Amino acid sequence: MRLDKFLWSVRYYKTRSLASDACKKNRIKVNGAVVKASREIIPGDSIEVKKDQINLSFKVLQVPKNRIGAKLLTLHIIDTTPKEEYEVLELRKLSQDYYREKGEGRPTKKDRRDLDDYLDGEESTGEEKLIIGEDLD
Repeated sequence: MRLDKFLWSVRYYKTRSLASDACKKNRIKVNGAVVKASREIIPGDSIEVKKDQINLSFKVLQVPKNRIGAKLLTLHIIDTTPKEEYEVLELRKLSQDYYREKGEGRPTKKDRRDLDDYLDGEESTGEEKLIIGEDLD
């Protein structure tokens, strides 16, 4: 089975064209090598997919004949992604929603002032700025 069709059938990409685009952008490696979308996948291949700013990796147990249900994924692939990758993804999601809920609109004047106060505080913690033209004696 072709790589792009395989990634679509095991539900790593929503459409086959998204999977082939990822191959064109060198985001997918099979057995450590960047490959084209037309590469044939066989059982035993290890695949790395860079998606959502993390590197997902899995090993192929069987090649399905067509798209399979989410509950049947464990029969066809083994997820070998380190737990640290998922933790990084979770931290990124939490850091984006720390203050404002999605859809609340533009930042307010108070948000801007708080940001200005924070940035002014960073400048004063560094070395004191020298004024040009003053004697240091």
